[in-house]
Amino acid sequence: MLQTEFEFALPHGYVDDAGQNHRLGRMRLATALDEVESVAHPRVQSNDAYLPIVLLSRVITQLGSLSTVTPRHLEQLFAADLAYLEDLYLRLNSYDGMLTLATCPNCGSELHLKVSPPAVPSAQYAGDR
Repeated sequence: MLQTEFEFALPHGYVDDAGQNHRLGRMRLATALDEVESVAHPRVQSNDAYLPIVLLSRVITQLGSLSTVTPRHLEQLFAADLAYLEDLYLRLNSYDGMLTLATCPNCGSELHLKVSPPAVPSAQYAGDR
């Protein structure tokens, strides 16, 4: 069965208005609709940098005792916590290849191979040449 939710622990945690620290949470895999609606969100339309806040608020299903995580909660995170969540989102939702059945040309046995997408060349800046 496909695992669609993953637990995490923030480096510092979200501190609510009562002073309670919320570090443990759960994030689900994103859907195409999560990404499309996040890009169309009015806050993102006026400021592209707000996209991670809106997108993460859709896929974080729990943060401490909070069962609903809003953009307002994520705005108050420490920068290290936001960076951690962005990295986790990318690791969970990025395409990393697929398994395919192959036959060994030497012995004829069947095996599963992981075929990864081609590497994207790193950008070179004028100062690096």
